Amino acid sequence: MTRQTVFISKATPEDDEFVLWLAPRLEAAGYTVFADILTLEAGDRWRKIVTQTLLEQSSKMLLCCNDSTLAKDGVQEEIGIASDVSKEIQDPRFIIPLRLKPFKKLFGIGEMQFIDFVGSWSCGLRDLLDTLEKQGVPRDTKNIVINPNWENYKKRLAIKIVKSTEILTTSWLKIAQLPDVLRYYSPAGAVNHQLMQESCTACLSPAEVYQRGFFSFAIPDEVNRDFAHVAGFVVRSEHNLMDIIDKGGESPGIRANEAANLVLSMFRRSWERFCREKGFFEYPFSKQSGFFVTKEQIPLGKRIPWGEKAKRRSSMLRNTSGGKVWGYGVTATPFLRPFPHFKFKARILFYELSGVEAGAFIWDAAKQHQYRRTICKGWRNKAWHGRLMAFLELLSGSSAHIELALADSASLILDAKPILATVPVTTLLSDAMPEEAEEQDLSTLGNFEIEDEE
Repeated sequence: MTRQTVFISKATPEDDEFVLWLAPRLEAAGYTVFADILTLEAGDRWRKIVTQTLLEQSSKMLLCCNDSTLAKDGVQEEIGIASDVSKEIQDPRFIIPLRLKPFKKLFGIGEMQFIDFVGSWSCGLRDLLDTLEKQGVPRDTKNIVINPNWENYKKRLAIKIVKSTEILTTSWLKIAQLPDVLRYYSPAGAVNHQLMQESCTACLSPAEVYQRGFFSFAIPDEVNRDFAHVAGFVVRSEHNLMDIIDKGGESPGIRANEAANLVLSMFRRSWERFCREKGFFEYPFSKQSGFFVTKEQIPLGKRIPWGEKAKRRSSMLRNTSGGKVWGYGVTATPFLRPFPHFKFKARILFYELSGVEAGAFIWDAAKQHQYRRTICKGWRNKAWHGRLMAFLELLSGSSAHIELALADSASLILDAKPILATVPVTTLLSDAMPEEAEEQDLSTLGNFEIEDEE
């Protein structure tokens, strides 16, 4: 008998979400997949069927790997059976470990090369498909059949969607006003280019080096004041901002995408300067900095009011949970398409609890990730929405706009309220949540005393 089946060894229910994602994609590539989440039917003697499939039909066993899964008796039994099959069919690579989380080496699979799904499921799938193809695992690309029950199983507890419009709050802030003119400055004489580069980086008014000069929104008097220690500079060209973004420019010659990237960099630096001047705590993520509320700005557990006067609400930006102190912050990324805006992403950082306030910051990135996955997992959408609105209230000081300086004479003006989006469908979930429930739901945060005792 030809072994045609790719057997997935997993824990239930811990690995269900991953397997429901992976299995139909393997079927789309032409492979026959067995996973107990679907393949077994009511009345089946499940252990017998699993064992027979692994012993007689499987060409490979894909082993979901994390510490909790590998500790399961059933999974360890399947590893033992697969090890016997590997020897019987003389395939030392019969077991293919899939690393879903970092895991401790286990006897029997410790030396096997795993396929990494930790950083990206899509990248892991790409590597897995390459491996299956290289190892000659049978598949049928001419008669591809994807079992619809993979998707049906995922939907078994899904919220029903109804065709009724709903207005949603996005995490985008529209740039309501842009400067009209972007200037290119070149040195009037000899210049130390390294010093010019350093000065552009350090200057409070963002400037971006390009060729022998730099772009800036500042007027000449401001540039010659800020760069007096470098050289004298003259305006070589002035550009309508939207024209140079859309079409590029001449003198100097610059392509539209290059100009857009320089402009976005200046917008980002303007945002960062604004947050530093506000006194937020800056934390460097891999691509950009996040800015977080501090105890100097907000006492622990204080509510920040937000919203229209008639529907005033309040949310916390700093509190305790799980014996730690959490603080809310954001990263904000500027975009020019489909229209100029900033996109905000919510961030949470954790501190040790010292008495009734935040103590030492936890610099261990792995622990920060662990706390985010555990402490924040129960936060509902309305809680995240409330925190964003409270943070924007803190930024704007109840003003309708947020002003980001690009120079003494030029600014970006952002709407302080997020853009609303109308969608054609909604759910049957209640949209009502009383204000007192915002922080009292124990699955969200709970109160200080209860969490402190956990």
